[in-house]
Amino acid sequence: MFPRKLRPLLPYVKRYRWSYIAGTVCIFLTNGIWILFPLVLGRAADDLTRGVTSHKLLQYAGWLLLIAVTKGLFQFLTRWIVIGISRDIEFDLRNDLFARLEGLSYSYYQRHRTGDIMARATNDLSAVRMLLGPAIMYTANTLVLTAGALVFMISISPELTFYTFLPLPVASILIQHFGRQIHDRFERIQAMFSDISARAQENFSGARLIRAYVQEEAEIEAFESANEEYIRRSLRLVRLMGMLWPTLEFMLGCAVVLVLWLGGREVLLGQRTVILSWHPAVATPGIVLPAIATSLHLFGMMSVGDFFSFSTYMMQLTWPIIALGYVINLFQRGTASLGRLNEIMQEQPEIQDQPGAEDREIAGEIEFRNLNFSYDGKQVLHDINLRIPAGSSLAIVGPTGSGKTTLVDLIPRVYDAEPGTVLIDGRSVRAYSLASLRRNIGFVPQETFLFSDRIHENIAFGVNAATREAIHNAAEAASIAEDIESFPESYDTLVGERGITLSGGQKQRTAIARALIRNPKILILDDALSSVDTQTEDKILNHLRDVMQGRTTIFISHRVSTVRNADRIAVLHGGRIVELGTHGELLALNGYYSDLYNKQLLEEELAEV
Repeated sequence: MFPRKLRPLLPYVKRYRWSYIAGTVCIFLTNGIWILFPLVLGRAADDLTRGVTSHKLLQYAGWLLLIAVTKGLFQFLTRWIVIGISRDIEFDLRNDLFARLEGLSYSYYQRHRTGDIMARATNDLSAVRMLLGPAIMYTANTLVLTAGALVFMISISPELTFYTFLPLPVASILIQHFGRQIHDRFERIQAMFSDISARAQENFSGARLIRAYVQEEAEIEAFESANEEYIRRSLRLVRLMGMLWPTLEFMLGCAVVLVLWLGGREVLLGQRTVILSWHPAVATPGIVLPAIATSLHLFGMMSVGDFFSFSTYMMQLTWPIIALGYVINLFQRGTASLGRLNEIMQEQPEIQDQPGAEDREIAGEIEFRNLNFSYDGKQVLHDINLRIPAGSSLAIVGPTGSGKTTLVDLIPRVYDAEPGTVLIDGRSVRAYSLASLRRNIGFVPQETFLFSDRIHENIAFGVNAATREAIHNAAEAASIAEDIESFPESYDTLVGERGITLSGGQKQRTAIARALIRNPKILILDDALSSVDTQTEDKILNHLRDVMQGRTTIFISHRVSTVRNADRIAVLHGGRIVELGTHGELLALNGYYSDLYNKQLLEEELAEV
């Protein structure tokens, strides 16, 4: 039965099951060959006590060298296969995690910080890899070597073997106790690491704002405080690990002391002969523990060779037993991180293709029919009824918070309205597959985002094999071509993270070009001209008049100059359409639109004075 905590990894383990089988075979061969080392050593000791010759020395040295080389070869193969599998699964997990994040709805990123997501995709993923590689390898090595050595130790002295392993139940209880605490503490450490990552990401992204408000020292102090808490939590885990390893060594030492004490008592009773020996040749490197071997006369004299074999087996088991502490650490860290990753993998997109959704061609007619929409329990749109004929243009104006952006977000299903309330070409938007729906919509949102890439890559984003001519034409239509061609590297200019090297207006015009190159049936510009001056706005609008022919176009703007030439203008207020008509018709109503027009007209006259 696969452990419950590790079940999310079962599909990946199955995918590489033949590689794991090959690794398991190498583990058995590695330890099976290594178990022969004490036997050959014991045979050599017995044989050499009867006479030392160069032939014997070369023969046994050759056997020991052959065992060591063969064991080293299979140990290399074990590490290459098992650690390689962990890297392959890490590769698959990273791809699947990224694909899952790409498919999640926009609302998920509103609820979770970018730094937290990045911490899970890096630190937690590495911890899972260590669980699938070194943890499995060391666990298998310990089990196979212990089982094999136990068989040979029992064949030499069952009673002594029993006393040797007597403290292990106590060690098992301690391991479970430490394991639970390691798991809990590592979860808290990872949560703190996510906080630090999020704070760093926000500071790097908001570097301009921090400098503008002279908050460098305050942010440094806040980061240092969070970092100190991370170190405190990490040190508590280090102290726990610092207790686990010596505890396991102490348990192993107890086994040796117990054998010594019992053997010594038998010597005093005169019932058994005990030979104690220091054997530096088989002491495990890095382990400060005497290589004490015990030879007993149980039902007959134990030979010198048996003495060497039994003592060597005890030393061979020293590292695997102590390695349990390392394995426990890896296992608890890995399961804690796997739980955090699984939270993302189990997250389902709120918006996805509905049963029966199809790829369809779109003409561009849009209709809102008795639309009511709530967000986080608050109703944003009320009883919207509006039809936008294919190829026509609609402008939407209204005060901040009136629901303008929310209304257009429902068209490409950034958010989902009730079925049958948002329609394209007479069909519910849910009848279209998300891919085909969004492929036919060019959307320029309020917050312009450019990738840290070259300008031509940003414009051609989402269009496979876009030609330089198409990129240039889109830039011309967005009135950004002249600016781009003035740069030293022209369209090959790197724009920096989030387009930081460009001005606000240049970023907006680049985003418009990116929407136009898709040749969409529906074009939505959500306050996309807010960062350009009036003269540039006129140029863009003049270019867009040609582009808009045959397309359904929706403008959202606070400027009357942007919307006045639209086929119809809708005024949103409090989530309701309170005015609808042409520029002239709305002026005649002397309502919100008329007031907005008069205010902006006055501002223009004052600016000319």
